[in-house]
Amino acid sequence: MVLTLLVVTVAASFALASVYNVTKDPIAQSREAARQNAITQVVPAFDRLETQKFLPIDGKDSLEFNFAYQGDELVGIAVGTYTDNGFSGRIQAMVGFYPDGRIVDVVHLQHAETPGLGDKIDKKKSDWSDQFKGFDPASQSLRVKKDGGDVDAITAATITSRAYCDGIQRAYSTFVEHVKNQEGGAQ
Repeated sequence: MVLTLLVVTVAASFALASVYNVTKDPIAQSREAARQNAITQVVPAFDRLETQKFLPIDGKDSLEFNFAYQGDELVGIAVGTYTDNGFSGRIQAMVGFYPDGRIVDVVHLQHAETPGLGDKIDKKKSDWSDQFKGFDPASQSLRVKKDGGDVDAITAATITSRAYCDGIQRAYSTFVEHVKNQEGGAQ
């Protein structure tokens, strides 16, 4: 019995490792395509991207800043951000900023929020995230109205709404610290 169990375990381990190796590259390519698509959704038309990473004040993981240029003019900055405050864990999003700090648009990249409630952050399921278009975090509060802010929460998904605002605020605070407040404004 021990030998049979050993053979089955080795065979299962080999099969699992083989499947992982076969699917690793396609999954990485799919994630990269989703990232590129998200960048094009959240910044104005561009012909060149430059990428830098910055560590936010209140986070342990770096944020990826994608500086979008049309010719030599900076037209927007797409920031890959996150929050660990989601109802079901980490939410990842792409936030686009104009060089002056106003939000162009926001799209989610990954989440595990409750279907029918928190998953309304997905543009395919709800237009809830459209309220961030043109939002100016310098003069408006990135908190839900229930907490004294300017963002309408998703009905029955206030935790998700708060978390999404947290991720956007993390991106904006890092943008202000590393880009907007640098001498000469945005890069």
